[in-house]
Amino acid sequence: MTKYTTASGVVYNITQPYGSAISDWDVTITAPDGTSIYTGTDLNPGIDLVLLQLAASGYVLTGTDDYTTLISAASAQTIVTAPGSTGSIIIGVGAAEANTYYIGGDNTISGLVSAIAGTTINVVGGTATLSGNTGGSLVGLLTGSTVNIEYGGTFNTGAALASVLEGGTVNFGTGGGTLILNGGGTAISLLASGTLSATTINNYDPSQDTIELQDTTGAVASYTITDGSSSSKVITLLNDSGETVAEYAVNLADGVTLPSGDYSTSSTDAASNPLQITYSDDNTYITACFLTGTLIRTPDGDIAVEDIKIGDQIVTWDWKNNQDITRPVVWVGKAETIARPDLPVDEAGYPVRVLKNAVADGVPSRDMLITPEHCLFFENKFIPVRMLVNGASVFYDTSVPSYTYYHVETEQHAVIIADGMLTESYLDTGNRRAFRQPGNVAGLRSNGLQNWAEHADAPLCVDRAFVEPLFRALKARHDHANTNRPYVEHAVLTDDPDLHLVTETGVQIRPVRHTGQTYSFMLPPATHSVRIVSRASRPADVIGPFVDDRRHLGVAVGAISCLTAKKMHALTAHFQENKPAGWHREAETGTPECVWTNGNAVLPLGDLLANDAMALLSLTIHAAGPYRVEPAEQTATLEQSA
Repeated sequence: MTKYTTASGVVYNITQPYGSAISDWDVTITAPDGTSIYTGTDLNPGIDLVLLQLAASGYVLTGTDDYTTLISAASAQTIVTAPGSTGSIIIGVGAAEANTYYIGGDNTISGLVSAIAGTTINVVGGTATLSGNTGGSLVGLLTGSTVNIEYGGTFNTGAALASVLEGGTVNFGTGGGTLILNGGGTAISLLASGTLSATTINNYDPSQDTIELQDTTGAVASYTITDGSSSSKVITLLNDSGETVAEYAVNLADGVTLPSGDYSTSSTDAASNPLQITYSDDNTYITACFLTGTLIRTPDGDIAVEDIKIGDQIVTWDWKNNQDITRPVVWVGKAETIARPDLPVDEAGYPVRVLKNAVADGVPSRDMLITPEHCLFFENKFIPVRMLVNGASVFYDTSVPSYTYYHVETEQHAVIIADGMLTESYLDTGNRRAFRQPGNVAGLRSNGLQNWAEHADAPLCVDRAFVEPLFRALKARHDHANTNRPYVEHAVLTDDPDLHLVTETGVQIRPVRHTGQTYSFMLPPATHSVRIVSRASRPADVIGPFVDDRRHLGVAVGAISCLTAKKMHALTAHFQENKPAGWHREAETGTPECVWTNGNAVLPLGDLLANDAMALLSLTIHAAGPYRVEPAEQTATLEQSA
């Protein structure tokens, strides 16, 4: 008997009762607590007659060899992959039975065009990735099939795309796991569509289960959680134009609640962002961690973060009692990323470099590389380092387009010392399973979803009144850091929104009148909708990174009226719950009477201009600008005193 164990502690005991020369196996799979998951005897591929398998009962993969399931004239097969195996499972043309899979290795399942409805894929501590045929030809091919993910398993739709699951069921089980949905550059929808049923996702607990989106249509800026049928929740992820990036429904695990509402991904607080969704490298998740080489303070001196192991002692700073305390490491996570140069530099995934002496003499003690959301500790508060980027002593290092990064967790969230700088240990706000654990570990840790308000060692502060003085203090001492990177004191800005309309045929319409806050436009007959187009900029760019607002803001629109030959019509689509594309969900103008565009917002007109009627459209603009008008390529963060 050979014993194989997953990183989460699931044990696969595999025996070949007739010796290794004969392909026949007995298998038991046991959970970390000793519970039996599966017992099977005499698993064998049967007699292979050209493309025919007679009396086949199954197969076991323990290495790198592949296995092809052919036409089974007897019964369905049970296929087991042992932890450590990397062989592929190929579903042969004309496969006649729905197989059952137990995945403990890192395996690819291909040939899905030949898959049979009723297939069951149990991902028990391993990783199953779908491959082979891609695109629309596989839509709904797993209809009637079931995917069970437990004990840290990962199921990746891969090249088959998320649509392969339409009409199927995904069950999260004990120990949780990760479901990776590949959009293939298109919007992801697992809701009912045409003749296909919705994908059913059961037993979802965001404290231990991860739904990761890959290759989506864009960054997720906000999302909604609404009540579905029975106990289900419908989750809709939106880009900054309000367009859908992904939508799916989940049935929650017992005891789990997800409040319905509208949420922003810019918040790091669980109350305002309960799913803790962020976006990087075409994937939707969160990253806040140390890069390889960062030195972590321990009682025995500084140790590179990649060498820290579970059980090691590290030094933490008890700021309430002004003393060092030694605490054990309870979890270490590791992941890799590749930057996206086509995105704004602060969203592209580049690390932030804090130069030696940037904060104080000897702080940090060497150049420090961390991810943008990682927090530094100042005046008894945590601040994301992205809000302190000044382009000279603290800057996005675009010379590091790919890197490995780490999380280090103590029993309670703590202030730790990295490269001589006070910073934070890992706080599990819901992204633990986006990381793997290096080294020899007994199991995956999950103490439930945490949040900054209740579980952080010190408060998270993104208020401009607190952050801006620190930003300017770092600016004042940038000569102490070893840098030749100059500051650019001011961006070239304008308050002119360059406001105009664009019809559905592409005709540009300039205002015929501009008086105070009101812009008026003549609309041609048979116009059913227009786009309100203007300059747009992000407050974090035109004011400074110490302003925690990275939305693209065009103009803040209040009342809209349309005067036809017959009457005055009030248009209110931008105030509705389900807004047209291009409208932000939050006004944030100091008044509830207006809504911001993103610089290109749709305004539906319906049939107001039918029968060759012309009309005068008037917009009330409550706020506009400032906007950047010079090239985005800068040597430092551009700021404006405001």
